[in-house]
Amino acid sequence: MSDREVDLQLVERVREGDKQAFGLLVEKYRRKVIRLLSRMVRNPDDLEDIAQETFIKAYRALPQFRGDAAFYTWLYRIAVNTAKNHLVSRGKAMRTVSDQAMNDDDEPDERLMAQDISTPETELLSKQVAIAVNEAVDALPEELRQAITLREMEGMSYEEIAEYMACPIGTVRSRIFRAREAIASKLRPILGTPDDKRW
Repeated sequence: MSDREVDLQLVERVREGDKQAFGLLVEKYRRKVIRLLSRMVRNPDDLEDIAQETFIKAYRALPQFRGDAAFYTWLYRIAVNTAKNHLVSRGKAMRTVSDQAMNDDDEPDERLMAQDISTPETELLSKQVAIAVNEAVDALPEELRQAITLREMEGMSYEEIAEYMACPIGTVRSRIFRAREAIASKLRPILGTPDDKRW
């Protein structure tokens, strides 16, 4: 049985009044939701509150969940919207890509692990690269920024992104390609990469 089918079964059990089934969904996705939110919300105290609110909203909205999208894709939307609403209510902006040097002990980012053998020169280069990536992502049109974030930060498949963004897979591929090209053009001068190479 696939992961998606397991989730759908749990959702059905919740609809039939089995609250423990929802507890299993929370247990399964809580850390993933916290990790997602940690890329958008700076205050660690707010993370738990927003995660809790996300699951409360998901629980209340379960009758509307049709199963067209994977459960996590649906939950992801609720989490992002809850975080956006929270930040808007506090007059804060969402975090962007370079803030992803996240404190995630379970899944260290390979790009960050390379810093273990760092010198002052490589540390400076890393900072310059992070700033350039951040600026490039910030400058992207919304649909490109969203596509590249879902792919690179969330690890979503092209199919999941197409489902989430309600557009064809070809459009997703195009948006991600254009986003990567824009980021690469910012990085070339820093990395000394020739124009015919991306990185």
